[in-house]
Amino acid sequence: MIEFELKAKVDDLGPVREALRARGARHDEAREEHDVYYNHPARDFAVTDEALRVRYAGERAVMTYKGAKIAGTRLKAREELNLAVEDGHVLEAVLDRLGFRRTAVVRKRRELWSLEGASIALDEVESLGTFAEVEIIGEVGDETVEERVHAIARSVGITGEPITASYLELVLGASEGRTTT
Repeated sequence: MIEFELKAKVDDLGPVREALRARGARHDEAREEHDVYYNHPARDFAVTDEALRVRYAGERAVMTYKGAKIAGTRLKAREELNLAVEDGHVLEAVLDRLGFRRTAVVRKRRELWSLEGASIALDEVESLGTFAEVEIIGEVGDETVEERVHAIARSVGITGEPITASYLELVLGASEGRTTT
C-alpha cells in the first residue's frame, strides 16, 4: 500500500478543526503517541530513506516499516507496512537483540479525522509545533489521488507549503540545528 501525504505546518489548528466540522468530517479520536525509531544494523536508513518505528498509542503498539519516498509526486508518497504487536516493549527488546539501534523518539498529541476517504491528522509535535496532514492510500501512477489530497487540504484550510520530510527527519534536523523540508 502506498501512502500519499500532504503535511503542512500550521499556526493554529482551531480553524482547520472548525473547517473539518463544517465539512461533516468524522472525528475518530484524539490520543497521545510516541514513536520510537530504529536504524538497521547493516545499512543506514538515513541513506536508504527507509524508516522502522514502534508506535505507542494508548494501549496499542504498532510496528511500521516505511519504504523510500517515491519520486515524481508533489506529495510525500511511500510504501507503508503496519503490524499490530501484542507488546511493543518486547518487540523493542527483540530489535535491540538483533542489533537495531534506537535513533530517536517523536512525541505528539494527535487528533484523527476522516473525510471523503482521507485520513486527516492534527498534530502537536513536541519541540516542532503544530502540523496538519491529509493522507490517502492509493497506487503509484494514480494522478487522481494526488489531486484529491490537495483538494481536501484546501477545503479545510491547510494551505501551507507541503513538507516532504518526516517528523523523524524534522526532529533530527532540529537537534542538529538545521531545517529540513
